[in-house]
Amino acid sequence: MDIAVIGNEEFVLGFRLAGLRRVFVAHPEDYQERIIEAMQDPEVGILAVDGEDLKNLTPQMRAKVTDSISPVIVTVGGAGMGDLREKIKRAIGVDLYKEDE
Repeated sequence: MDIAVIGNEEFVLGFRLAGLRRVFVAHPEDYQERIIEAMQDPEVGILAVDGEDLKNLTPQMRAKVTDSISPVIVTVGGAGMGDLREKIKRAIGVDLYKEDE
């Protein structure tokens, strides 16, 4: 499984420089189609998205992205979709940060 990123050229540039190979460049007018494409790619396990880009989705698609566990959608910046800890817990079924008492 690969880590991928979706967003405009400026957003994905840093990820490309960090070595990410799966990059989906999207503009506001085609963002929804590109995120559907990225989510349907069987090789993508984690998809990083810009929180600001989520406003380009319909409410139904935003809910689907928010609830996705395969791939796990990680919001970077912007008005995110919630706590990363909760996403990991939902995806694998275990709270990795839970401290034993």
